[in-house]
Amino acid sequence: MPTAYHFAAMRQIDLSEVMAIEHVAYAFPWSLVQFEDALHNNNLGICMRDIGGTLLGYCVLMPVVDEMHILNLCVAPPAQGLGMGHALLNAAIQCTRTAKLPQLLLEVRSSNQRALRLYQQFGFMVIGHRKGYYLAQHGTREDATVMRLTLSMESADVST
Repeated sequence: MPTAYHFAAMRQIDLSEVMAIEHVAYAFPWSLVQFEDALHNNNLGICMRDIGGTLLGYCVLMPVVDEMHILNLCVAPPAQGLGMGHALLNAAIQCTRTAKLPQLLLEVRSSNQRALRLYQQFGFMVIGHRKGYYLAQHGTREDATVMRLTLSMESADVST
């Protein structure tokens, strides 16, 4: 596990690396235009890099009225299972606190058991399902599980 990593705001210059990971990590990746639109529409992009500058993961957050919506959270496949998702989710939670928003909302593929376990470890609760929300193989659709985390604004790390 990389012991030293840092977070920085996602910038246009990061998008080629982001797209490379996005295409390896997801069967139905975001497009470059989606990332560009997210960055130009006052959403928050976070890049997680190791000490050598290698991109380990990223997330895109959208503040909406009284909550932060996690639009995309991805760990590069070689860094998966090493605690990077935990660290990245903590960074997203800290951004939410900094924005003084009391909760996070997200949708996750109902089949993504690894992500569901991570979110549940942080205290996210299932609040609903969106039928046919995601594209799936062979022209089918997959449901999304909708989850919410209500934050205690005092704690810096939800998982501890």
